[in-house]
Amino acid sequence: MVQAVQGAGVVVTGAGGGIGAALARRFAAGGAKVVVNDLDAARAAAVAEEIGGIALPGDASAIADEARNALGGAVDVYCANAGLASGGSEAAGEEVWAQAWDVNVMAHVRAAEALLPHWLERGAGRFVSTVSAAGLLTMIGAAPYSVTKHGAYAFAEWLSLTYRHRGIKVHAICPQGVRTDMLAATGSAGDLVLQPTAIEPEDVADALFKGIEEDRFLILPHPEVAGFYQARAADPDRWLTGMNHLQRKWEETR
Repeated sequence: MVQAVQGAGVVVTGAGGGIGAALARRFAAGGAKVVVNDLDAARAAAVAEEIGGIALPGDASAIADEARNALGGAVDVYCANAGLASGGSEAAGEEVWAQAWDVNVMAHVRAAEALLPHWLERGAGRFVSTVSAAGLLTMIGAAPYSVTKHGAYAFAEWLSLTYRHRGIKVHAICPQGVRTDMLAATGSAGDLVLQPTAIEPEDVADALFKGIEEDRFLILPHPEVAGFYQARAADPDRWLTGMNHLQRKWEETR
């Protein structure tokens, strides 16, 4: 059992299913009091009832204060998990880009803005950002998703380097394929790149808890992502050539 979780007040956004539900279940099993957030009120209620948590449906961008009240005054762990898997190219449309930016990045910023004054005052708080390997690498066929997940990773990194000496813990979870509705929605690109090594949402929760125990910022449920990330940094042109090969292979299947 992770000591930091026992008795903690935890918020998980996008927790009506997939990774979010797995995180909520794992925190509850570890002795935390969990607020389950999702846009779908019925799904939030179902998960909350299952784990003995508190359902708080609605926009993840605006629940920090309400969650604090629901938990009796303290949010110890905030899991910014809600995300939008926006596909498309540079021509995806302004509204697609804006929505991806709002959900995948600005919701994290707004949550941090609401939480940090309390955390800094008491010298403790934990921010968990569900990013994606796309935030370290990229994803073919999904420009809005790839770009905004890079933004989510950059914000988590900035939070950590800025506030770690003041007691703030930050974790960035960067899985590749996870067997969720979001993976199913990626279509043929996901079938090519993500499905072959896809893992279960519970595996992501396991990886996070191990990372919390080891006090690690970067959580890689797919360990091979570390090698891909290193290769990208060491020789960007070679890495881009390899990704372009995947792009062409995908185009041949469409």
